[in-house]
Amino acid sequence: MRPRTPLPERHVIALDVGGTAIKAALVGAERPGGPVALLAETRRATARHRGPEAVVATILDLADELRALGVERFGEEAAAVGVAVPGVVDEATGTAVWSANLGWRDVPFRELLGRRLGGVPVALGHDVRTGGLAEGRVGAGRGTDRFLFLALGTGIAGAIGIDGRIEAGAHGCAGEMGHIVVRPGPDGPPCGCGGRGCLETLASASAVSRAWAAACGDPAADAAGCAAAVAAGDPRALRVWREAVAALADGLLTAVTLLDPRVLIIGGGLAEAGETLLAPLRAAVEERITFQRLPRIVPAALGDAAGCLGAGLLARDLLSVEVTT
Repeated sequence: MRPRTPLPERHVIALDVGGTAIKAALVGAERPGGPVALLAETRRATARHRGPEAVVATILDLADELRALGVERFGEEAAAVGVAVPGVVDEATGTAVWSANLGWRDVPFRELLGRRLGGVPVALGHDVRTGGLAEGRVGAGRGTDRFLFLALGTGIAGAIGIDGRIEAGAHGCAGEMGHIVVRPGPDGPPCGCGGRGCLETLASASAVSRAWAAACGDPAADAAGCAAAVAAGDPRALRVWREAVAALADGLLTAVTLLDPRVLIIGGGLAEAGETLLAPLRAAVEERITFQRLPRIVPAALGDAAGCLGAGLLARDLLSVEVTT
């Protein structure tokens, strides 16, 4: 556990559940002119090989550990809990409906955590939308009324930001940018969703890794290696990179046309390439723009802290709702 300087505002518990690790923190209130405060941080291995029940038990134990730490350090219980999880999420009921990576179905996190922590209010959110909330409110999109956050990782997913909140959609599926079809027809690469030519089959970090491994003949090659080879001028890497950037620009043009965001925030593993990705991406999007207004395209600012910060914001939003109702 890494302690940080405590603030006088009442704290909340934040949990960001990933396929590899569960990141957790005690989160203080937003400071004037600055971000929300991480008062203490810790993490545990998700260890999904143990099965979904064991993962859920780890989440509950970690939340209880943070509850006890908060009482010890601040002399009071946490005011609320925020949890970010992957997969399909029913935010209204606080239920993790399904996760392919973690194997769970219909886990009632609001009920389980509320019972474990003595009735504390609990907010549950989708991991990418929660990270997007943090980037939009206290990160790269701070002060922006309309933004789109895009996470380029194993897959591609997005978060649509409107006036400080994230639009979940009528069925909780808003922002699934990875499944915009950018290469239609039978020749489009097959996608895990059942379609072909989806954006994430061509422009995710895993898609770039596959294409670069095939191009250079090294099965262990990955997207980071491709980016390094691009920077070094390798023509094979340049071809792979150009194809991925073109597909990504096509998908972003659809998003710009539909959503008219003021800022596009690019995050995830592929975005770690920095300007090697962003410079050609900005140029490619600008080339495709006709009547649309070109948004600013910027890198995400919060790194892997975004999920915990976003979960903390979800929890603090519960307190705002309680005060105003």
